[in-house]
Formats: sequence, structure tokens, C-alpha cells
Amino acid sequence: MLLDVMCMYLKWTVVCPAGAAPLKVQMPALSPTMEEGNIVKWLKKEGEEGAAGDTLCEIETDKAVVVLESSEDGILAKILVQEGSRGVRLGTLIALMVSEGEDWKQVEIPAPEPITPTAAPPTAAGPAPPLTTTPSAPKQSTLLSPLRLSPAARHILDTHGLDPHLAKATGPRGLITKEDALKLLNQRDERRPAPPAAAVTSPAPVTVSAPIAPSTGRPTFPPLSVPGKPGMPGTFTEIPASNVRRVIAQRLTQSKSTIPHAYASVDCDLGPVMKLRKQLATEDIKVSVNDFIIKAAAVSLREMPEVNVMWSGDGPQALDYIHISIAVATPRGLITPIIKDAASKGLQEIAATAKALAKKARDGKLLPEEYQGGSFSISNLGMFGISEFSAVINPPQACILAVGGTRAELRMAPHNPDGPVLHTQQLMTVTLSSDGRLVDDELASRFLEKFRTNLEQPQRASL
Repeated sequence: MLLDVMCMYLKWTVVCPAGAAPLKVQMPALSPTMEEGNIVKWLKKEGEEGAAGDTLCEIETDKAVVVLESSEDGILAKILVQEGSRGVRLGTLIALMVSEGEDWKQVEIPAPEPITPTAAPPTAAGPAPPLTTTPSAPKQSTLLSPLRLSPAARHILDTHGLDPHLAKATGPRGLITKEDALKLLNQRDERRPAPPAAAVTSPAPVTVSAPIAPSTGRPTFPPLSVPGKPGMPGTFTEIPASNVRRVIAQRLTQSKSTIPHAYASVDCDLGPVMKLRKQLATEDIKVSVNDFIIKAAAVSLREMPEVNVMWSGDGPQALDYIHISIAVATPRGLITPIIKDAASKGLQEIAATAKALAKKARDGKLLPEEYQGGSFSISNLGMFGISEFSAVINPPQACILAVGGTRAELRMAPHNPDGPVLHTQQLMTVTLSSDGRLVDDELASRFLEKFRTNLEQPQRASL
């Protein structure tokens, strides 16, 4: 009987084969773009009972770290993929559970299906045993635990056509490192038949390192970085990229290479916003300048629906909702939680929602519906002392508003009966990055003017 369970909090997938006691816990697809995940931490131990709704483990997807919850009562019998494992493909068997009352210690561990065809070739009579005796040990070990390769090792093995099963893993938890791949590459080069002239010179491996620097000064293969020792010229330290960082890199590259960015900037006077903030503070209502910006942008989108669009495969697509994505910096990378229906929310509700979403983003607890489906993005770097900047559009959205910090400037009072008078203004520069296919320069200018009016007259935006 096949049973796929996906609950509101990203339940694990359960497959119950006919007549089999264990319940197979597989790596599920926790986001639309997810292809693999990392096991961050197991929250249940082997032999520990759990009820429906209990969390089993934390998984890092291409967006955030989410928890997997159980949908049935049972006992976690066997953890097959340990915590810290990276690049676990979708559908990979990560654990086994049994029903309550069954002996979890007697659970049967099924053999991995993808690797079983590799055991068929040794059918020859004479020459087969000597060829398969040496590599058989590492291949059998991979039946119990899937191969784990670092990105550099995978690149080296794929480039030179080497079998990863022949590499001896020296990394943590059976990880095949770059050094292991290079060692396998050197062993293959040593076993290659050499020409007669080269066969006389037995110390051939030693002479390979001699011509490293004479002509170009660059090594023929990447030099090794040894932890705790100073790096040699040309060495580097490999930093593993998280799934979130990998997706950010892909989306930024996609945005800058496929979307024609156009930029426009305007200065906004924050005097009325500062005054209203002080009034609200006397009533024990705490709101930030960013909350005013979110509300002003949402109201401007409601008044100019031609800007509230996105690019689909067939062309422009008008949106009937106004969901504002706010950029939040986390240790894992940038993520954009969404304030839904921001135009219809009050300022105090926007402040509370933004604060709660930012905390969940930094803790890695955002759900997919809380960061997917925005229509307009806002990135604020003013708190970091940035005066102004340009942001990259978050596809398929059409615009992103980059907000700089406030600064005091002396300017002439526009309407003063006593004549020209200098006064201090608290100015803030905002820059709109827009998709030129959807929002041209004239439309972007009118939107910025509307935004400035709503921000400088907060009562007009019905805050």
C-alpha cells in the first residue's frame, strides 16, 4: 500500500510496502525548486517513540531550514542518513520507523535500489575475481551509506571520468574530499603504461612536481591546503556552499542576465514620519521607519496597479494581490518573507507581522508560504550606514525598492511668507530597480512620485 503524506508543516513522506514492517522515511520535496537537502539535526533518537505531529529532524532546503513532522504514531527504528549529511537527493531513504508495539531493533534495512545494478557484472569465470576483489570492499560499504562527495571532489572525478567508488573517503562521516579525488587521480596516472624511454626512469612521480612552476608559475593540478599550516601560493580553502547560498547565486545570475534592469532614484522628506512616530510612541505604539515605507509602497501599488505586475512566460501578468517581500539578512543568506495584503493592513499590524517574520527568518523557521509569492520587494540597508544603493530584482517580480539611510540637509523652505528661509530636512534616498519590459522609465518616475507623496503625507495613506 502506497501512502504519501504531506502535512501543513511539511510532513515526511511515508511509503508502506506490502507485507513490510518498516515505514520508509524519504527525503521529501519541501519547496518547488528543491532538488536536494541537508540533514541539519535529528530531533528523535533511535528507539524513541513519537506521536503524530512530533518533529523528526531539521532539513535545510534551498530556501530555509524546516522541520519534518510525523503524521502517525510510531517508533524511530533506524536513522540511515546521519545529521550533517549534505546533498541528499529527493526520494533518498533517510530513516525507518515501525508501528507501536513492534520490536524496533529487529527492523529490516532494505538494500538501496539505485546501486544494486553494480553488483551484477561479476559473472565471468576466470578473470573476474582478481578484478573485483580490490574494489569490492568500498562498493559494499556504499550499500550501507550512500556516497558523499564535496563539490570539488565531484568536479575532479567527473572531469577525469573516475569512478567515485574507487576513492577512499577520509573526510568526516565518509565524505570524499578534494584530496581523496586527487589521490585517486594520481594513482590512475601512475598505473598508466609509460613509453619505453620513460620506463627507465623509475622516479617518474617525483619528476612530475618539478615542472610545476617553470613556464607559467601555475601548478598542473590544485595544490593541497593543509589545515593548521600556512597556505602556499595558489592554495585556497574550500568553503562549502549551503543550499540557500546556491539558490541565491542561481537567482541573482538569472535576474541580471535575463531582466533588463532600469534604475530611478528620489529623495524623500522623513520629517512627517518622524513626527508621527513620536505621537504614536506617546500612545505606547512602537513602529519603525521601515514599517512606514512598507505601507507607503503598498498603498502606491494599490493606486497604480500597472506597476503591480510580473513577467510570465507569455508576457505581462497583472496581479490582484499586494504582497510585499522584505529582505532579511540571515547567517544562511538573504531571504524575503512576505507581508500579505499590506495595503489593507494598518501600520501597527504591519510592524508586528514584520517583526515576527524577521525573527522566524533568522531562526530558519519560515514556512514556504511565508516567503513565496511576493509581488514587490523592499531592501533597506539604511541601518548599516548605506546612503543609497541599487538592488537586484527578485524574479518574477517587476520591481524592488532599495532604501538608504537618513541624513540631515539644509534646504530652502518652499512656501514661507517671510521669504526664503533655510531649514533642516531629514532626507532619505530610495532607488527603484524595475524590469524595463514591464515598467518603463516614465511609469517608474510616476510611481516614485506617488510613493514619496504617500510617505511624506502618512495620513493620506490611511496609516
